[in-house]
Amino acid sequence: RRYKNDTERNTAEDGTVLGVDLGIENLAVTSTAYFFSGRELTHRLREFEKVRAGLHQTGTRSAHRTLVQSSGRELRYVRDVLHRASNALIDEALRYDCDVIAFENLTHIRDRTGASWGHKWAFRTLYEYVEYKAESVGISVKQVGSAYTSKRCAECGFTADENRPSRNDFRCVKCGSQANADYNAAKNIGMRYVRRGQQSSRRTGDSQLALKSGTVKPKRGFTGYPDGFEAEFTDKPHPPRARPSGRAK
Repeated sequence: RRYKNDTERNTAEDGTVLGVDLGIENLAVTSTAYFFSGRELTHRLREFEKVRAGLHQTGTRSAHRTLVQSSGRELRYVRDVLHRASNALIDEALRYDCDVIAFENLTHIRDRTGASWGHKWAFRTLYEYVEYKAESVGISVKQVGSAYTSKRCAECGFTADENRPSRNDFRCVKCGSQANADYNAAKNIGMRYVRRGQQSSRRTGDSQLALKSGTVKPKRGFTGYPDGFEAEFTDKPHPPRARPSGRAK
């Protein structure tokens, strides 16, 4: 991907947008159906918390030294996971030739997801990692409002509490669409940014949301990728892809 200067760079008004949802079960899910699991991170954060609680209760000098060492190991581990996740998101944006990566607003994410303090810090740090890495390859990183992204059907737009019967499942009670709940939310987040761009008085073209099998615009609908593009046609998570040849690292 050739880095674009300020004049050439597309924005949400005329570029391709990758939507990203952050969570506990899946640390990050994109509108192109890339899943970065959060199970191991959640397990390790809980284990670290148990160790810290025990050492605090002990209260000895030795326990304090062990606490400092444990905190250092925890920080190194979490940062390593977040670097891998951020690299994967940048790779996904490059693979689908995206100009914008859209996240939900992180202000109240702990209340919305039931995340721990450690998860809240991880979400913000992941966003910061993606932001500075994306800048180096000419991709913008933005946030959009988070209201109802988990309860709105990305296919028909119907919003209801009943659409989310469990943490992982999304089933629209109106149109019958079913999907992984985080994947549905990622599409809503991306489309919210696309729509915001189209409503802007500065709009210079048509923005579009990157999906696993094509792109979609609010008014012009779906456009499939050309034959030969290796896209998945399933809602199931798929493993990390190799970086396409000839693109910036």
